Amino acid sequence: MIELRPLSNIHISPFYKWINDPEVIKYSLSLFLKIHTENDIEKWYKGLIENEEILNFGIFIKENNKLIGYTGIGNISKTNKSGEFYIFIGEKKMWGKGIGTLATKQLLKIGFSEQQLNSIFLTVSEPNIGGIKAYENAGFKHEGRLRQACYRDHEFHDKLIMSILKSEYQKQKTTEISGE
Repeated sequence: MIELRPLSNIHISPFYKWINDPEVIKYSLSLFLKIHTENDIEKWYKGLIENEEILNFGIFIKENNKLIGYTGIGNISKTNKSGEFYIFIGEKKMWGKGIGTLATKQLLKIGFSEQQLNSIFLTVSEPNIGGIKAYENAGFKHEGRLRQACYRDHEFHDKLIMSILKSEYQKQKTTEISGE
């Protein structure tokens, strides 16, 4: 259904619409609340795709090659073999279809197999129920809470810290294969 592929300069156009849609960016990067012009978005996007310190992939629908979002792992520590997961699905029509879980699972495979990470963590806004469900479905476990760490819609809310270890990922893959 989906495929993760590297982003390039030719993929920027959907981001103009996505970043200027308050519903799409509601639980995303705080930076997205501040950038609105094409120039601002181009500057951010250029930095994103040129940063060799992070893994970035576009999320594409296989059937029509349409870009619907992006995902990656940042803050990679080669010493600690860890990184921070992120995902952004800009196409609202694709929300609630399990794409977040699929993309997350594909990226976990890359992180644990190709990058040899041992731990991948994330933070998610507590009201983002769909995101939390996708992360749980991909095997992430709740680790903690950052109290009132996010301000959206004129109120503070908590951010949840979640992570998955390579050993948990491998166990999950074994369970899926055996059908338990």
